[in-house]
Amino acid sequence: MRFISTVGDLLPQMLLAFVAAALLALAITPFVRWLVVRGGMVDRPEARRVNVVPIPRAGGLAVAAAFLLVAQVFLMLNEREHWVPMPIFLSTGELSALLIGGALAAGLGALDDYFDLRARWQLVIQIGLAAFAVWLGIEIELINNPFDPGIIRFEPVFAAAFTMFWIVGMMNSINWIDGLDGLSSGIALIAALTLAVISLTTQISQPLVAILCFALAGSLLGFLRWNFHPAAIFAGTSGVQFIGFTIAVLSILGSAKVAVALLVLGVPIIDTFWIIVRRLWERRSPFSPDRSHIHHRLLDLGLSHRQTVLLIYGICIVLALLALLLSGINQLYAFLGVFVVLGLVLFVPTRAGFREELEAEAYQNGAESRSP
Repeated sequence: MRFISTVGDLLPQMLLAFVAAALLALAITPFVRWLVVRGGMVDRPEARRVNVVPIPRAGGLAVAAAFLLVAQVFLMLNEREHWVPMPIFLSTGELSALLIGGALAAGLGALDDYFDLRARWQLVIQIGLAAFAVWLGIEIELINNPFDPGIIRFEPVFAAAFTMFWIVGMMNSINWIDGLDGLSSGIALIAALTLAVISLTTQISQPLVAILCFALAGSLLGFLRWNFHPAAIFAGTSGVQFIGFTIAVLSILGSAKVAVALLVLGVPIIDTFWIIVRRLWERRSPFSPDRSHIHHRLLDLGLSHRQTVLLIYGICIVLALLALLLSGINQLYAFLGVFVVLGLVLFVPTRAGFREELEAEAYQNGAESRSP
């Protein structure tokens, strides 16, 4: 893995975007928390949830605001100062899809945080967001062939459909893994940093995309201060939709980095796949709620709330390193390995069986919610 020659020159801009977004999210989140509490947007304890006290949601609005503001300001300053050349393969429409689409994802997600929309309406919104991104030029036109040195180029209709599937799938994967304090935001932080690093390699060479990824990572880190166990606020649908949409688009911008995103986000993606398989096997709707996700299985095996989150973080970091170090067929082998292992974890009964209730002890200190 080799980095582009201008990495050293871009360090101040990358650091500035990361720190600015982190500080902004850190400062905005308490204000968002105050707003959503006044609006009654609160997750109340129930069988499938791990919180034993009401926790505000819609914290993803802080993540979205921090990222979008820093990204927009950087793009405006870069247009004047010319820190990073605007890539010829990156159109204004694609950047608009990232920024406007991200704002729409957060805003429409906030509707679910307030009204508790049915799953089918959430899916309609997600398909609409994906179609909007494709309309503005976001498209997976080709991918590297894992078996040969060449590339696989898609026909326009298939490319559009595959891109929409990728964006919708990413939003749902982040949504369904968002079951413990700090889990989805921490996984997304690891993914954003990985996409940033890979974008700085000679193989990809997308410094502008890297800086946008660092801005997203910073906003997630600032929010994680309030979202890690015991959480003062949850990301909510506004958060998971924004995070999933933004990571999906960033992984496509320029030359598609789908294989890297697929591996580093292997845990939520594979968890989503196996959960759908299980529900269909049991003749239930794929969107029917339960508590059979990977984090539920680890809790059932006796891990604490914090241990479960940190273990999944560790798995994602290992996958991130593999995504950076491996290429082609080796990335595919690594993904298939994780696919099999997580499948076993999700399907082999644990000592708790398939009970619907979660022991309150799994949310140790959950009542000690921090007030920003």
